Amino acid sequence: MNDNYEIFRMTLGVAATNGYFFYKKDYDAGDGKHHGIYFDPPDKGNFIYDQLTERDLAVDAIFLTHGHFDHIGGVKELKEKTDAKVYCHEKEEEVCGSPKLNSSVNWGHPFIVQPDELLRTDQEIEVAGMQCKVLFTPGHTQGGACFYFADAGVLFAGDTLFHMSIGRTDLPTGSMMTLLKSIREQLFVLPDDTVVLPGHMDETTIGFEKQHNPFLA
Repeated sequence: MNDNYEIFRMTLGVAATNGYFFYKKDYDAGDGKHHGIYFDPPDKGNFIYDQLTERDLAVDAIFLTHGHFDHIGGVKELKEKTDAKVYCHEKEEEVCGSPKLNSSVNWGHPFIVQPDELLRTDQEIEVAGMQCKVLFTPGHTQGGACFYFADAGVLFAGDTLFHMSIGRTDLPTGSMMTLLKSIREQLFVLPDDTVVLPGHMDETTIGFEKQHNPFLA
């Protein structure tokens, strides 16, 4: 990963979900804080905000790789604290807005999230001095997306690709064939040294997964 970028990871919630704050060290917003993007707030948005504030980290945007409850549970509180807009792929809006599709109904606490901005496949977006490309990677959900920062050499993969594993496909809108196709055609074409930051478990690289992931052999 490019040394000019920094990642602050927090693992929260019943599914031990990774939420990430990502920023560029030399980006100056003029207020003495590091501005960046928060990916997939899993739970306890107020706690996330407090942890970030203690470190002088400011959320300019909230990006969602997909709409499952364990990746959006902290959105409401974090958005209220920061006034940051919430982004997801346009085909994931339905999942975010349905307690059945986002699986929150299965945990006895149904809720939804309404995104502020819907992203298109291959759209380039810039936040806090960082540019990323929206990679459409359905399969875990119908509108799942990964966010690729070419300059940083980093991919935020959500539940599409894990260390020697892949996202589950037995939940609503999931499809194993679609997921494998997404990984092969959208992710495995990236440079081998691309750092993969998944929604669960530890980070990996594209090159390692191409060689060792048993689901993609």
